[in-house]
Amino acid sequence: MPTSTTDPGHASSTVAIIGAGRLGTALARALRAADVDVLGPLGRGEAGVAAPTSSAAATVAGGWTADAVLLCVPDGEIPAAAAAVHGRARFVGHTSGATPLTALEPARSEAFGLHPLQTFAGGEGSEAFDGAGCAIAGATPAALETARQLAERVAMRPIEISDDDRAAYHAAASIASNFLVTLQSAAEELAAGAGLEPADARALLAPLVRGTVDNWAARGPRDALTGPVARGDDATVERQRRAVEEHAPHLLTLFDELVTCTRALAGEREAVAA
Repeated sequence: MPTSTTDPGHASSTVAIIGAGRLGTALARALRAADVDVLGPLGRGEAGVAAPTSSAAATVAGGWTADAVLLCVPDGEIPAAAAAVHGRARFVGHTSGATPLTALEPARSEAFGLHPLQTFAGGEGSEAFDGAGCAIAGATPAALETARQLAERVAMRPIEISDDDRAAYHAAASIASNFLVTLQSAAEELAAGAGLEPADARALLAPLVRGTVDNWAARGPRDALTGPVARGDDATVERQRRAVEEHAPHLLTLFDELVTCTRALAGEREAVAA
């Protein structure tokens, strides 16, 4: 175990980041910009981290220690990576949104979780974390405080999420982010039925998406809802359905389910108005 008792959120402490993917790289960059002493990100094949075998997590090599270790590795590799950093730090955390802290037990350290509620496509600067939510958890009060300090150090807004609630929290994040991209892919595909090239479709639809998200954030889902379903224009909805069936029949089930859910939301709005 490292002998330092400095809080990892302070500039004089050392945080080791394992995993040189998008999030690990972005976190290392942001923490350094916040005057935190960062070791890494240590990635597969780099000095200090041996290449993994099969699907196991990267095996950490070398004699380094740190005040805290943050594992930015795929969820399935967290236990093996935790075992590999046993004895390296008092605090060991992961950045998974859905994985419980028990996955860190092989590290035999004080476990914490730190999940930035943000999307990373690669190359982001430290400003990507500004104002973003961050789910934190800790197996001990000190571990929870470590997670809180690290989140605040890069200007995120920490919120405590228990292990029991992590799956629901992460499902909400997936719907808001991942599934949004899936929906835009479907919209882009249907736009091709109107003769639009993918880049042109994105250029035309992106302002609509941004405006919709802004309205949802400011007004909530009921007041932000517009369109033929919300107006009760069943004839237009049926024409849309026929177009989906003609140009992208594999999307018909998705379209029907979204219409059903949107009608329910519109009904809630009418009930509140009444």
